[in-house]
Amino acid sequence: MKNKVLTALILALITVSCAAQTRDSLDLKIAQMLLIGFRGMALPDNDPFLRDVREGRVGNVILFDFDVPTKAYKRNIESPQQVRALTAQLSKAASQSGTGLPLFISIDQEGGKVNRLKEKYGFAPSVSQQYLGKINNPDTTRRYAAKTAQTLAENGFNLNFAPSVDVNVNPENPVIGKIERSFSAEPSVVAAQAGIIVEEHRKKGIVTTLKHFPGHGSSKADSHKGFVDVSDSWKPDEIMPYATLIAAGKVDMIMTAHIFNNRLDVDAPATLSKRVITGILRDSLKYQGVVISDDMQMGAIADHYGLDVALEKCINAGVDILCFGNNLQYDPAIITKATDIIKRLVKEGKISEARINESYKRIVALKQKMKS
Repeated sequence: MKNKVLTALILALITVSCAAQTRDSLDLKIAQMLLIGFRGMALPDNDPFLRDVREGRVGNVILFDFDVPTKAYKRNIESPQQVRALTAQLSKAASQSGTGLPLFISIDQEGGKVNRLKEKYGFAPSVSQQYLGKINNPDTTRRYAAKTAQTLAENGFNLNFAPSVDVNVNPENPVIGKIERSFSAEPSVVAAQAGIIVEEHRKKGIVTTLKHFPGHGSSKADSHKGFVDVSDSWKPDEIMPYATLIAAGKVDMIMTAHIFNNRLDVDAPATLSKRVITGILRDSLKYQGVVISDDMQMGAIADHYGLDVALEKCINAGVDILCFGNNLQYDPAIITKATDIIKRLVKEGKISEARINESYKRIVALKQKMKS
């Protein structure tokens, strides 16, 4: 009898040890560094993407309403009931992965024109950040922010890629100012408004993301479509909202910009720049939280760098989560491709395991904070 008990105890310890090794494996750490978009209003049980979530190969997802490659409003969002069912399905799959970590289920819900949960689908109406910045009334901003956070929480989201803290340096900027994504041309107004957004989201357990570091407000072109150089237009004031909010403890996550600025780095755009991400954001501004890239499939990166080079530079720059929205181009194999490339780069010594561990620890810390 004693031998049977001892054998059972040893087997249990081996099982726990194996599970711990699995949870801490390089594959798992890389999975937590991937945020991936997918197609489907609902996913059949044998769907490859759902299987990847269930088996712990991807730690973060993003939902869209519009599918860019097919130019159709048939992607992930149709109605509140459908969205709640889909996010519940994803959360359940993640809980079966054995990682013990929740899935970041994310969305771009700034309000105004960057608004995936539209009124036409049955969601609450929203307003743009420019609208709130012009009024510049804390109570008004708080009311709209609380409504957005409530909508996200009710529908199964826990990560919002908002607020944008780009300063409105160029009102004709096609991707920021012209579509009302900036609160103001005054950095102090931007910081104050964004701080309220963060506060209200935190009350509902929603992680927020400041974007796009170190500032996309002065650009004259759209980095979704190609190379964007802000060397002559960027102003140091564009970093001020980040500095203010970091010092105030009101930052959960920061998204990089794919803009090139030779005053900050003569060799690489911000997303791929160690001088910008580690040197300025982490060392100078003392930010030690999660950094996520803007979509790695955007033209500013994808048209100028191979995936191998982009991943190597991005991770070594200090980025923790790699965003593949899978909506500028659709690649159903992107999880396997990115994972295999990163593992090979680690094996070749081009990315250190210590660097992977840094990102993994930051991501886990944020997810555990979100759960508490």
